[in-house]
Amino acid sequence: MKLSIFFAVVAVACAIWNVVTSLRIYDDLRRRKIPVNFLWLRVQAPKYAFQYKKITTLENGKPGPLFNHWIVSINLALLFGIAAIVAKLA
Repeated sequence: MKLSIFFAVVAVACAIWNVVTSLRIYDDLRRRKIPVNFLWLRVQAPKYAFQYKKITTLENGKPGPLFNHWIVSINLALLFGIAAIVAKLA
């Protein structure tokens, strides 16, 4: 299997991980009675993630686990996406 295809598959898996984490953050905020808009979720995902971080930090003294999942997944998707493009060009 070509390395570029491998990197692309991993990038897509990380993007799916990020979408699932964004939905879980949305659900957590909704359960806390914080106004969130599902239709604008992809646009406002960073805002919601940082709201989640602020709320969980105030409650527990540290950010909730979903915030770390959100940060890691979006960064890995970007990293592997760029790696796939570079591998394809090389």
